[in-house]
Amino acid sequence: MKFIIGLGNPGLLYKKTRHNVGFLALDFFVEQVFDKKNKWQNKDSLKAEILETNFNDQQIILVKPQTFMNDSGQTITLLKKKYPQLTAEDLIVIHDDVDLPLGKIRIKTEGSAGGHNGIKSIIQHLGGQDFTRIKIGISNELQAKVPLEKFVLQRFDKNEFVILEESLAQIPNIITDLLSQNIEAVMCKYN
Repeated sequence: MKFIIGLGNPGLLYKKTRHNVGFLALDFFVEQVFDKKNKWQNKDSLKAEILETNFNDQQIILVKPQTFMNDSGQTITLLKKKYPQLTAEDLIVIHDDVDLPLGKIRIKTEGSAGGHNGIKSIIQHLGGQDFTRIKIGISNELQAKVPLEKFVLQRFDKNEFVILEESLAQIPNIITDLLSQNIEAVMCKYN
């Protein structure tokens, strides 16, 4: 069983903002890979929207924490209570990265939070940092002109969204490869 966590902030106010790339990636993955019968379910007990399904003969649980970005780790703690077998190796976390150019994807298997509060929260609640991350770049020239906390909460403009959609189109293949190949091979292929 694999848990694919997309990070973002809940609510319409944050829809299609830079910080919500993880939510956007999971939504794109579901739209491209699954039929309309697969629906997100709001699970208050997990503080998340969940979609449980099978993909390539493997059970996966897609998760969009509804705790706001800085407290994303709360959902990990609740998932660990419901699924005691959950380990760091079972996690794939998709999130934005302000240090990567817009649309650039980088896969990583360990390391610090790098200033990302959602990842920081997950590391704290998980008790370790050795989990797979799919980082999607959101950086552009505007980033230097506004405070970081404002930049990440701004919506993508139309041109940016075109670039982002080209990157999101890779997510189904990346997830497929992460579920079926060793991580080093996947990193070599996409990084």
